[in-house]
Amino acid sequence: MEISKIYRKKSFWVITLIMILLAAGVSAGIYFGSNWLVSIFSSEEGQKGLIQKIPEGVTLLTLVLEKFYLWTIPAVMGAFLLFGWVVWLVLNFLMSSVFKQTGASSKKGGESKPKKRDFLDQKIEQERKRRLFLHSLSVLQRDGRLLDFFDEDLSLYEDDQIGAAVRSIQEDCKKAIKKYIDPKPVIEAEEGESVTIEPGFDIDAITLVGNVSGEPPFQGVLKHRGWKAGKKDVPKLSDIQNPDIMTPAEIEIP
Repeated sequence: MEISKIYRKKSFWVITLIMILLAAGVSAGIYFGSNWLVSIFSSEEGQKGLIQKIPEGVTLLTLVLEKFYLWTIPAVMGAFLLFGWVVWLVLNFLMSSVFKQTGASSKKGGESKPKKRDFLDQKIEQERKRRLFLHSLSVLQRDGRLLDFFDEDLSLYEDDQIGAAVRSIQEDCKKAIKKYIDPKPVIEAEEGESVTIEPGFDIDAITLVGNVSGEPPFQGVLKHRGWKAGKKDVPKLSDIQNPDIMTPAEIEIP
């Protein structure tokens, strides 16, 4: 649109200047031509050749010269300016579609890049979150053999055998979680106790359930203490090229 405005403004003044120069040239031609014809018609030789038309010609040319600055110049200038402005309107009408197509294509081209970049950034972020999730599971597998436990068919074991295995896995996974996350309860109270939720509470940290109405403070029973990270010591991601691998297979070569 900016290019279209610049074109309209410049083309208007260029066409107007050209028309003024043409009108001035034509007016000068009329003036000097009229003077020349008057001198011809007024001479004896001109009178002999155009004896019948001299009075009318002289009268017309004299009228043109007498009213030159009052009528002739404004009429010629007006005619040329009117013609120039008509040309300008026609050019703008013809070029408007071109400017619209150019503006639409440039806008489309300008928008495609950010959209493509946003799509790539979003895909990279999703892949990073997925890898972090799998990496967390790989840490629990490495330190507590959690995935091995989930893969076991517990129906093949007695309850006492399962209890002993679960105790070992729970201890190892608890150590790994304590090492990297060190989870802390959101509310330092025992489940089942009565708690008061004051105004301005963190809606991300506390979820209200049941008959919730009105404004805080609220009085309720703690159903779950919630968890928050006591540490932000995220374990370093492995350098493997395939992000789908949580734990590589181990092969002992005899």
